[in-house]
Amino acid sequence: MMTILNLFGRSPFAPLESHMEEVSHCVSMLKDLFQSLENQDTASLETIVQKICEQEHRADLIKNDIRNHLPKSIFLPIDRNNLLNILAIQDSIADRAEDIAVLLTLKPLVMADKIHRDFNNFLEKNIETFKGARRIIKELHELLESSFVGIEAEKVRTMVEDVASKEHEADLIQQKLLKSLFQMEEEMSYATFFLWQKIFASLASISNLSENLAYCIRMTLDVK
Repeated sequence: MMTILNLFGRSPFAPLESHMEEVSHCVSMLKDLFQSLENQDTASLETIVQKICEQEHRADLIKNDIRNHLPKSIFLPIDRNNLLNILAIQDSIADRAEDIAVLLTLKPLVMADKIHRDFNNFLEKNIETFKGARRIIKELHELLESSFVGIEAEKVRTMVEDVASKEHEADLIQQKLLKSLFQMEEEMSYATFFLWQKIFASLASISNLSENLAYCIRMTLDVK
């Protein structure tokens, strides 16, 4: 693995991209996690939970390495605090993926038929929103080459709006899911009801944070 200093030598944004790849691995395992829940495959679920926790730890190590070794002498095309803020938001996404994984270990859960389809749509929409933010991070090299102006900047602005649109769609699905959950309130224990609420909220945080990340890049463009 290249050192953080070497990554900065290639590009001031390379460490962010390296960290984002680790975060992406956390998020990408969520579909398999909930598939294991749907299949009531406890062994598979526990294995995936462990992998997500290990991956989140790797993302943490890279985050800390970047923070501790960010060269003070290097020229940064964006404010240093903005770069660290982007890093913090990325890391929070990995944290939420881990939170979701841990929540599924607290007690046995069954995916009710009434919420099954909407939940899968909700999961997919949150992951789509994250992928949109990830694509924006991958565009940072091109933004740097274009001095944050012109066609490339407009392309990224469009990508930011797409992320915001997907986050809104995720919100709408979440509202529908919560209504369904409250309609089933008397059919489950309070602990199960509360746990599903926490799972919905933690999953929604992935798209919320992805939107925040996208807008953080947008703000960088607007001050150029």
